[in-house]
Amino acid sequence: MPKVPRDNANALDLAEIMNILPHRAPFLLIDKVLDYEPGKWAISRKCVTMDEPFFQGHFPGHPVMPGVLILEAMAQTGAVAALGTPEDKGKIALFGGVNKCRFKKQVVPGDVLEIRCELIKRHGPVGIGAGEAKVDGKTVCKAEIVFAISD
Repeated sequence: MPKVPRDNANALDLAEIMNILPHRAPFLLIDKVLDYEPGKWAISRKCVTMDEPFFQGHFPGHPVMPGVLILEAMAQTGAVAALGTPEDKGKIALFGGVNKCRFKKQVVPGDVLEIRCELIKRHGPVGIGAGEAKVDGKTVCKAEIVFAISD
């Protein structure tokens, strides 16, 4: 997986992401795919704004993006890579678990998350993606995302 999107990036806008993922607002948590290689890896972006519905209750007066939603954005990034292959087109990727998760920093309104997920293992419909989310080049979360592809 490249450290930054390639010059000839395979980017996706929001409409193209919605052709791959079944998620919709308010639960579609990536705004753009900066680059990806189907079946291997993806790099996405999430612009975190004060208008996010979860900030109404998490936390009033001190808005912090819930860690579980950072993980969901990471899973959606991996799902773009997993579902971008011809054999998995039109299927869905289900969350199967999280391993080795660490949160390093809070994510607040105004932050831009850059999310990376590399598919490191797959056995039939089940696999693992190694994910990392960064803000301003600093890691805010790292985890392994377990997934299952389903019809």
